[in-house]
Amino acid sequence: MIRLTDTIKHLIIINAIVFFGLQFTQVDLTNILALHFPENSHFGFWQYATHMFMHGSFAHILFNMYGLWAFGTPLEQIWGKKKFIFFYFSAGIGAGLIYTLVNYYQFNGLYDIFVNLGLNNSEIVAILESGSTSDPRVVNSISQDQFNKIIRLYNTPAVGASGAIYGVLVAFGLYFKEAKLALIFLPIPIAAKYFIPALIAFDLFFGMTRYSVGNIAHFAHIGGAFIGFIIAWYWQKNQFKVY
Repeated sequence: MIRLTDTIKHLIIINAIVFFGLQFTQVDLTNILALHFPENSHFGFWQYATHMFMHGSFAHILFNMYGLWAFGTPLEQIWGKKKFIFFYFSAGIGAGLIYTLVNYYQFNGLYDIFVNLGLNNSEIVAILESGSTSDPRVVNSISQDQFNKIIRLYNTPAVGASGAIYGVLVAFGLYFKEAKLALIFLPIPIAAKYFIPALIAFDLFFGMTRYSVGNIAHFAHIGGAFIGFIIAWYWQKNQFKVY
């Protein structure tokens, strides 16, 4: 049994308090703490940090906290408390920023279609906030898939620590390349140096196609993995240098 290190323990406790506290009190803080699209009226810069402590279901928080414990504990033992905290929040916030940038790119392409149809900004915002329209300019010119996508980008907030966990997972893979990992639905032990890149490749595939299963922020996963890789790689390469 891997010993639960202090930072990991406190992060798990905070996540559990937020999740179960909101469940038991029936208080909805989604509009305050979840990460919204920047053009949405509920967006706040603090959400890049707070969304990491919000989870959509028990299974969501269970898998994230398991990943934090299993892969984060050996990293905190190597780095210490302060470096791990810096790494965790950097990966999580970086995941949110990259997720936002990708959404902005997709949103702007669809937004331009509305503009080219002659709609002004207030008309577009009214459509986005209501999630529907009978305006013939839109109905006759935009496919249902395009309309659903821009509505989803504008209105769907992101929650969860998955971006930070992906950063932790990649760092674990850099430090423990030969560690054997397996998925529940594929219980075949595979070395971390193969398993983790394959997992990220699946996220990239699902993020760029229509084959995603469920409402998963794949580019938040990829963003967290990217930031985590940069930091962990730099620390690994420079850990024995003397200045």
